[in-house]
Amino acid sequence: MPESTTSDGARRRAGGPSDPVVEADESSHELPRLDVLLPPWPGQPLAVSGGEVFVRYTPWAGPVDGPGDGAPRGRALYVHGLGGASTNWTDLAALLAVRLEGWSLDLPGFGLSQPPPRGRYSIRGHVRAVVDVLEHVRSRPGPGGGEPAHLLGNSLGGLVSLLVAARRPDLVASLTLISPAMPVYRVPDAFSKALLLLLLPGATSLAERRLAGVTPEQNVRAMIRMCFGDPRRVPKERVDQAVREMRERAEQPWADRALAGSMRGLITSYLRVGRANAWRMAASLQRPTLVVWGDRDRLVDPALAPRLAAVIPDARLTLLEGIGHVAMLEAPEPTARAVLGMLDAPPGG
Repeated sequence: MPESTTSDGARRRAGGPSDPVVEADESSHELPRLDVLLPPWPGQPLAVSGGEVFVRYTPWAGPVDGPGDGAPRGRALYVHGLGGASTNWTDLAALLAVRLEGWSLDLPGFGLSQPPPRGRYSIRGHVRAVVDVLEHVRSRPGPGGGEPAHLLGNSLGGLVSLLVAARRPDLVASLTLISPAMPVYRVPDAFSKALLLLLLPGATSLAERRLAGVTPEQNVRAMIRMCFGDPRRVPKERVDQAVREMRERAEQPWADRALAGSMRGLITSYLRVGRANAWRMAASLQRPTLVVWGDRDRLVDPALAPRLAAVIPDARLTLLEGIGHVAMLEAPEPTARAVLGMLDAPPGG
């Protein structure tokens, strides 16, 4: 029976006897210390199909404990989840900068990005935006130019990243999926059953009105309760930072429509069958893949973790004990070590 790595270095059983799941190795790389609250990385707008998105940039820092000359160096793109933003990756991008130059985008309508053309939110639209940013990252001059990038996604961004890797493997060197929003047919207990109403025509406007009645403070605290395994771990400074970002977002006239429309797009994507189904796409992946899941994830059932890792060829699994839906925020160091462990592994190993 396969095992998986926990946040404290112990091992836990995951999956059944027939599951061909490979235990994720943890890297021994020395990582930067995150002793202070990092500010968001700087960024700028980038033109994509029919519009523009905001993209933040994390420079390559090189090894902590040695010279940078000849050190492994690559490029990465980070994709946030529903209701998130590029700032969700601040800490993880800083840790992975020992190996990876990083870009993180605000999906259309989120963070500082403009809404998509005609205000239509769909998984396909988010996939197009990510493909456009990956092509931009590949075209940049310097080390790693012309090469595929390492793609990391969380929740909705994890599903989008999986679809991108399946459709455009030429753009993806490896794939890291952190609690990806894989199709399920039972509404998680953390969600209101009323979300299913988003499938009905015109329901998005109703959802927008409900969202508009929630204050930024209420929104942030509700998200922390849902997304973190232990909300007490979140520093007050992080809460204050999130509230400031939510207030800025509340001033955008399209903010509630982006959230409601993307949720509807996510739910309707679950109804796709045949080759367009995400589980079928997962089985077709051609790149090394790391699946990271917190065992206290209230939004996407952790029981899906070994199942997904078993479906994906050349996949590794890391289960983080006591962690919720956003491991890159709640447990950035063990997440970084798992990613670096995959990158250091020999091909096929």
